[in-house]
Amino acid sequence: MNNVFLATPSTALGLIITIVVIVFTFLVFVVSRIKKCPSDKILVIYGKVKDNADGTQRSANCIHGGAKFIYPFIQSYQFLDLTPLSISVDLTSALSRQNIRIDVPSRFTVGISTEAGVMQNAAERLLGLKLTEIQELAKDIIFGQLRLVVATMDIEEINTDRDKFLEAVSGNVESELKKIGLRLINVNVTDINDESGYIQALGKEAASKAINDAKKTVAEKNRDGSIGEANAVRDQRIQVAVANQTAVAGENDSLGKISQSDATRREIQAESLRRATAAEKIAEAKALEDSYKAEQAAELARAAREQATLEADVIVKTQIEKQRLVIEAQAIAEQTREKAQGEADAIYAKMEAEARGTFQILSKQAEGFLKMVEAAGGEPNEAIKMLIADKLETLVQIQVEAIKNLKIDKVTVWDSGSSKDGTTSTANFLSSLMKSVPPMNELFNMAGMDLPSYLGKTSAPSSNVEIEVEKKEPVSKTVEKQTK
Repeated sequence: MNNVFLATPSTALGLIITIVVIVFTFLVFVVSRIKKCPSDKILVIYGKVKDNADGTQRSANCIHGGAKFIYPFIQSYQFLDLTPLSISVDLTSALSRQNIRIDVPSRFTVGISTEAGVMQNAAERLLGLKLTEIQELAKDIIFGQLRLVVATMDIEEINTDRDKFLEAVSGNVESELKKIGLRLINVNVTDINDESGYIQALGKEAASKAINDAKKTVAEKNRDGSIGEANAVRDQRIQVAVANQTAVAGENDSLGKISQSDATRREIQAESLRRATAAEKIAEAKALEDSYKAEQAAELARAAREQATLEADVIVKTQIEKQRLVIEAQAIAEQTREKAQGEADAIYAKMEAEARGTFQILSKQAEGFLKMVEAAGGEPNEAIKMLIADKLETLVQIQVEAIKNLKIDKVTVWDSGSSKDGTTSTANFLSSLMKSVPPMNELFNMAGMDLPSYLGKTSAPSSNVEIEVEKKEPVSKTVEKQTK
């Protein structure tokens, strides 16, 4: 009879619950691996990502907005913050194209770019950095580019044409920031100052010019008003005179009154013309005076600016020359120190080598002398005698060399006769010369040894020396004797 397993209702329910739990856990895991990217961040997926279209390997996949499934075990993710960074750049002592140092305090606003290629640079160079670290990195780049732009422009362009200056700064800074994944949002230059007062002189020159132009305009308007007023008075007088003339002509009282009226009219016209001409000349003279004063002030400002420029050039060149001399002096001192150190090391090495050689020689001599003492039965004096006996031949040779080249036949002695003991001065001279060479017996005595018996015995000294002397006839009451 075969056993048939029949599932009970409780077993089936447990199996269903287990399957449901497994499916639910899998769905939760899948949902947890789906990452949504906020609008103010960039989702950077790294690990095993798709390659580029040209077949090169991509280091990361950057997504701005939307969602992405992160494969477990082979992919991971991080976020890049798009919060703008405000960087204060207080550039000081920047050298312009005119060699004048200026201060350019400014503030830059930067942020991580969402552009496709630039966003990839940000993922490669800024991922994992804090906002303060990104800010310092961008600040270093901005400092260098701002100093470069200032060096290529004149102070007049920087001060008056701010749009051109900001455009140049934005272009240079933007291109460098893109290399690390940043973009330039805003540039604000607060104020520009210089150490020599050149910009202040330019401002004073512009203010003087504006004031002079205003004064000139006021003078011209006053002149036009005076001329208009004079013309109005003249027209009034002319019209009155014409009316009077018409009345007089109409009445036709007399020819004299008509002539008097004409004379009066002419006098009035001449007076009006004189007053109008005088007013015009006065206005022109006043305008010329104001113009001359304005030109004088402008020339003074321009002279001050040129003087400041020349002083700045001289000071900058002097400082550069001073720094060059300091650097050369330091280099010469370093070379001298290195040369002295090298010579000292060489002398030390030479003396150390000589000392080692002397030490080796003395050590070997000591070892040899020790062996000679052992050979002499432990008696140091006997060993010393052996050394002297070994050098005896050399000592005798030195004695012989002392008188070897002495040619007796070439010695000339002026002898005056015999001495008290019957010997001549010549004989005494040669006897003393021979005695100056120490005999062998005295050499042994000085060395503390006795002459061996097989070398002879000591005999009594003899003072008889036979010397053949040729006598000559006396000359000038002296006897000349020459020993050949």
